Parts: sequence; C-alpha cells; structure tokens
Amino acid sequence: MGNSSKDDSANSADASPGDVPSSDSRIYSAGEKVLAYHGPRIYEAKVQKAEIRKNEWKYFVHYLGWNKNWDEWVGESRLMKNTDENIEKQHALDKKQGVDKNVRSGRSAQAKAKSSTEAKVDKEEIKNNVSKGKKRKNDSGVEKGSGNAEKLIKIQIPAPLKKQLVDDWEFVNQQDKLVKLPRSPTVEEILSKYLEYKSKKDGVATDSTREVLKGIRLYFDKALPMMLLYKKERKQCSEAVGDNASPSTIYGAEHLLRLFVKLPELLSYVNIEDETLNRLQLKLLDFLKFLQKNQSTFFLSSYGVKVSEGKGKGKDQ
Repeated sequence: MGNSSKDDSANSADASPGDVPSSDSRIYSAGEKVLAYHGPRIYEAKVQKAEIRKNEWKYFVHYLGWNKNWDEWVGESRLMKNTDENIEKQHALDKKQGVDKNVRSGRSAQAKAKSSTEAKVDKEEIKNNVSKGKKRKNDSGVEKGSGNAEKLIKIQIPAPLKKQLVDDWEFVNQQDKLVKLPRSPTVEEILSKYLEYKSKKDGVATDSTREVLKGIRLYFDKALPMMLLYKKERKQCSEAVGDNASPSTIYGAEHLLRLFVKLPELLSYVNIEDETLNRLQLKLLDFLKFLQKNQSTFFLSSYGVKVSEGKGKGKDQ
C-alpha cells in the first residue's frame, strides 16, 4: 500500500479564493464505499472525509480489510464509483495480476505492504533452513506448511518511504523508466554506511548489528532476481548482473526498500525465538529510519533509463 496521510500537511488554506472548487463539485462523500487504485491493483475502500486541498478535492480513504495505518489522502483520479462495471474492471485487473479472487481483500497489512513487489518465492532458494512441505496460500500471503503466520514480524515502513515505494512503481510501470545501473550508493555501500553510522552513534557496532546487516545483504542477493523485480526490469537485470556479480554491488536503495516489503513473509520461514524476533524488529525499524534520514541522498528523484533501452516489452509483474 502507499504512503500514510499523517505527513500530508496540505490544507484548504493553500488555495486561492478564485480557484477553490465549489462544494457541489465533490464526486465522493464521507461514508461512501468506493474502489481505489493503489499501485497496480484496485482495492475496496471507504471515504472517511473529503476536503479541498491545494485547489482540488482530496479524499481520506480507508482500505477495507487493511490496517488503518494504510489510510491516506488520494485524488479523484485514483477513485472509482463502486458500480458493477467498475467491479468487473477490478476483477479483470486481479486476473491479469494473477490474484486469487478469494484473497482480493482482507489481508494483514503487516504481512505485505502493497508496493506491488508481490511474487512467489522458492523457499529453498531464499533460505536453506526453510521447512519443507506442501505449499498452500492463506489470506495473508504466507504459505502454510513452510511459514509461520502467527510469527510474522511487523515492519512499519515510515510514511515517506511508503511514498517512495509508490513512486517507484509508477516510474517503472506507468512511465516505462528504469533505474540506471550500477547505482551509487549500492546496497553494499548503504549497509556499510549504516554500520559506520551505528559505530559513531553508539560508540561501537555490535556483533548482532553486523549479523543483521549480513542477513539483509544475503536476503537481498537471493530475493532480487526472484521477487523484487518488475517484469519490465528483468532483461536489464540479466544484462547488468553477471554470473559472479552480487545484486547488492549493483542495485541501490530503490530495490533494497522493496525487500522490506517482503521480509515479514520471508522471515516467517525461519524458526526465531520471540525475544530474538523482537530485537530483530527493532533493528530493522532503526535501519529504515536511517534510510528515511538519508532519503534524498540514497534514492533517485527520477529514473532515467527508458524500458526500451534496457528491457524488452512485457507485462507488469
């Protein structure tokens, strides 16, 4: 899902008197059930309130079946009336995305943040100690028999980084633009910068911090070609990552952030004690805050490579 409304400071005071839309121009009303675009999907939502913000109507929506942390302000371009015709559009889009109609809504927001980096993963390729068993999807997107849905780690991605995820999806899938590779700083360099930051802040970088960073890099290198790429990026990846190269030495913050969307699911495959899981959660949240603090330095403001330059045509992931 996308960025929260909590950091949206725009209000009706930004509008000039002559440009303010009239009250009767509002299309949606508080309490109305609607359909809302988010990334490549359409979700059922409910309008909580409507306000004029920056000279246009904005609607504060709650995605039905999702944690309220995903509530956000959206414009009219992302909303549709809840009509039979539009529901058919939703079903058609879900079918195109390969989404089971029985799990279209009501998933746990902690299990997956909807940035559209959704794909199946071969558990044996991601972690050697993943328990074997017949895979069956449940509503949280975790596969029964291999993952522990009750022990999903909760990773609260800061609102500015949620916005970064949405922008990331739009650059690739709507504007047909890719990140220019290799990136600078790379994932490897970002992890090193964080280690240096912790050493200066705390006086020493603990072994546990080093282990967490080592794990992030391992997961990233294994997960990137399998579940962190949009289809339009796959040819670019095959051209950029050689047989002996690690994705963490080529890709940067944009793709690293996508990993944090998938980590709750991936870590559910690993047998971790509750106390260790809690400490890991705090360390991951601290790392995300570090990414947010350095967002303007680590992340691109726009993508400069056209899909045709580094990728053949293909449907979105």
